[in-house]
Amino acid sequence: EAGVRTLEKLLHRIIRKAIVMLMKGEARQVRVNSGNLQSFLGAPAFRKERSLSGRGVVTGLAWTAMGGTTLSVEAQLIHSVNRGFKLTGQLGEVMKESAEIAYSYIAGNLKTLKGDTAFFDHAFVHLHVPEGATPKDGPSAGITMATALLSLARDQAPRPEIAMTGELTLTGKVFPVGGIREKLIAARRAGTLEIILPEANRHDYEELPAY
Repeated sequence: EAGVRTLEKLLHRIIRKAIVMLMKGEARQVRVNSGNLQSFLGAPAFRKERSLSGRGVVTGLAWTAMGGTTLSVEAQLIHSVNRGFKLTGQLGEVMKESAEIAYSYIAGNLKTLKGDTAFFDHAFVHLHVPEGATPKDGPSAGITMATALLSLARDQAPRPEIAMTGELTLTGKVFPVGGIREKLIAARRAGTLEIILPEANRHDYEELPAY
């Protein structure tokens, strides 16, 4: 497999550098551990995922070709001069549609959701998904975007230790999404242990090993 071949190449790189150190007499014995690994292999290819928090900020879960990842969604009130909605973050067409559905659903159901019913009448809202250089697409951030927008309308910060994934419809139904295993692995890697999943994905969750 490609991942195993890459691992083999990295091990060879460590061994070659260790041999040079021994031949030059720089060390009688070479130990490689997490403290000095970077001196052998250079900067790590992946950095630790960091979840953002605050009013209008919600952590979502996404699937990529490299596996699962956490995905922060930020919604901010820019001004109250005129009504508007702006999207950024290099979003694909499906994800843009998900954001528009989330905006329409939240704006049309603020009374039921205990938000300020007049909030979107004059609010210009900017919704952004960080790491703008990375293309993003798919419907699974629907409930994350809706929660970020509701957070603004309620002037209430969501609990930062929760992550979520699910496709939202215009009538407020939540549809199942793919990549549940990878998304849960990403959440655990980021230290997030409370996850909101669509009910229709319960069987995907139940099939996962306990660990």
